[in-house]
Amino acid sequence: MPGYVRFLLLLLCLILIGECRRHKSRKKRSWTSPAEIHKQGNLSDIPLTKKISDGTKSRKVKTSHLLRIDDHDFTMRPAFAGPAVPVGVDVQVESLDSISEVDMDFTMTLYLRHYWKDERLAFPSSTNKSMTFDGRLVKKIWVPDVFFVHSKRSFIHDTTTDNIMLRVFPDGHVLYSLRVTVTAACNMDFSRFPLDSQTCTLELESYAYTDEDLMLYWKSGDESLSTDDRISLSQFLIQKFHTTSRLAFYSSTGWYNRLYINFTLRRHIFFFLLQTYFPATLMVMLSWVSFWIDRRAVPARVSLGITTVLTMSTIITGVNASMPRVSYIKAVDIYLWVSFVFVFLSVLEYAAVNYLTTVRDGKDRKLREKVREQNLPCTCGMSHTRTMMLDGTYSEADTNSLAGYTRASMTAEDASEKQERMVVHLSLDNESTGTKKKGIRGFRIIQNTHAIDTYSRMIFPGAYILFNLIYWCVYC
Repeated sequence: MPGYVRFLLLLLCLILIGECRRHKSRKKRSWTSPAEIHKQGNLSDIPLTKKISDGTKSRKVKTSHLLRIDDHDFTMRPAFAGPAVPVGVDVQVESLDSISEVDMDFTMTLYLRHYWKDERLAFPSSTNKSMTFDGRLVKKIWVPDVFFVHSKRSFIHDTTTDNIMLRVFPDGHVLYSLRVTVTAACNMDFSRFPLDSQTCTLELESYAYTDEDLMLYWKSGDESLSTDDRISLSQFLIQKFHTTSRLAFYSSTGWYNRLYINFTLRRHIFFFLLQTYFPATLMVMLSWVSFWIDRRAVPARVSLGITTVLTMSTIITGVNASMPRVSYIKAVDIYLWVSFVFVFLSVLEYAAVNYLTTVRDGKDRKLREKVREQNLPCTCGMSHTRTMMLDGTYSEADTNSLAGYTRASMTAEDASEKQERMVVHLSLDNESTGTKKKGIRGFRIIQNTHAIDTYSRMIFPGAYILFNLIYWCVYC
């Protein structure tokens, strides 16, 4: 056999032997766990592309087996018969939905989170990662029994599933979060309504566990309460959110930890200015128009007065319909009822004017009949006289032109022409005192009904402006 053939066969045998040995070595090589490599200090030998598996994420491990739920009685609190369980709480306010003055309550949507430690839920984990569950696990373990004090209605959102989250850490720490909408009572003081500020409180407390079993506290103090910057209300300005805590005592059960979420609301006044104050002010000003209408226009002045009174009554009724029936006087009640009094007084003013006019017309009628019988004007022969028309149809110049007439100079024809004019001469002595002058002046104001309307044009607006200045200085 040629030598080169032997050489090729030998080389082929060596190659086959090498491949066989390499194949056997691959079968004998075993995988080393990350924990063993960590003990040996050979973490650098692990390929960078290989991900360390976590036993807690394995599909083969059941939650009940991993957390050992069946091995413990979760109807009892952690550390039963031991010290109180600390339960931290923080709240994120998602929205402040509504404030009702009639029902004296508010509606709020929030995220309520609880933090505590239950060593019964501790589990082994090589990566110290937590496990997150939905609301189905909550029914199998112990959770704090926190409820809202003075709540009227509340519910946990369930679209598209129950908004509940449970997160368990390897060392037994638990985070329990849920999304809740609650309607709670708020004691409101309406003595300054609608220029008021209201402070409402949402209270949280354990229902069954006293402070000896469960210690409820704010997890991070004032920072435990966070709000959304986009929260806004149509009638209120949200001024402040803050937290407090204290102990609440019940005579039959004992002391409980109670947490408070306090927020202050200031009411927007512009809406009530447009809907209440401006209409009421306009009605009062409209009632003053009757002072410029002739006192003989009875239908015009009466209809105007009745209209303003009924409109004010409607405004008062509308405001009270949207408010609770409180037993004290509100700021808006003071303004509306004073405005109503001004409107009502304007009607009474015309009633007085009309009455005096009727009385005076009756006296004038008697004087006319007397003059017709005598066919002479009623004059007095005293010097320094001052004349005044009683029927208001003739000027004072006309009466002064008759002041010098005597009984002899008046003919029967002149008397017949002047029989519709009734002239009364009021003599004023030059040596009379100031008291007598004031008495005569007061007599003229009473007799001349034009003077009552004239004084009302000044007194009514001045008094109403003074009232507004005092009102807004006190309540603003």
